[in-house]
Amino acid sequence: MSSDVLVVGQVPESVRAAVAGVVKALEQAFNDKDPVALSEQFAERTSWSNAIGIRLDDRKAIAEFSGPAMKSFLRDSYARYEIVKLLELAPRVIAVNVVQTPTDAAGETVDGPRGATLYVIAEQPDGWKIVVGQNTAVDAPAG
Repeated sequence: MSSDVLVVGQVPESVRAAVAGVVKALEQAFNDKDPVALSEQFAERTSWSNAIGIRLDDRKAIAEFSGPAMKSFLRDSYARYEIVKLLELAPRVIAVNVVQTPTDAAGETVDGPRGATLYVIAEQPDGWKIVVGQNTAVDAPAG
């Protein structure tokens, strides 16, 4: 995780590392076009609104939507996920702001919409998972 991350509240290093691991695994799953690995970063009971405004309310729904999407309109989409802020909401419940930058398959930045994403990541019986999130597509900055 970058040292430029704004941390608000008491977020121990071990929690920062766990949260960063979820975000990194989500990025890897997206770039690998692996809907199961992607969905496994979410809690069983979750609410996720994706960048096209579709709300998916559990891990199974995320996998079912992501599989066909990754084979069609997301087939050639890749991204780098960068955590920019961690906000402690409660013990072991962290709001995470992530900037998504479009890349090519090799990880080089390309033109295209970016993502401004908010995840709430909490410790669950099966590890740290996204319990709620919103992904917003934004235009690339000018110049």
